Amino acid sequence: MFRVTIRGAFEELGEDDREALRGVVDSLQVAFTEAGTFTCDRSLSAFTFRCEVPAEPDDGEREATERAIAALTAHGYPHRILRIGVTDMRNIKIRRKGPRR
Repeated sequence: MFRVTIRGAFEELGEDDREALRGVVDSLQVAFTEAGTFTCDRSLSAFTFRCEVPAEPDDGEREATERAIAALTAHGYPHRILRIGVTDMRNIKIRRKGPRR
């Protein structure tokens, strides 16, 4: 599993797009999902898009980035990508706190 964060800017949003995005701003959902979630301020100029991408054994950051960009594009909002961050969750180690034996 990859978690991809895309930071970008909206470009030339129509009134329908603005209204839909205002609903997103009001819901304040900050989660990684396969469809992706937006967070943005009320000015609707910049955004953060969080997407969770399932990983095949041979997948790397390039494949995860391509799938996340496809998910972003599927939402249909005109945008410009500024920065992309990818975390491979397969490499995350969880340290459990508890008594040592």
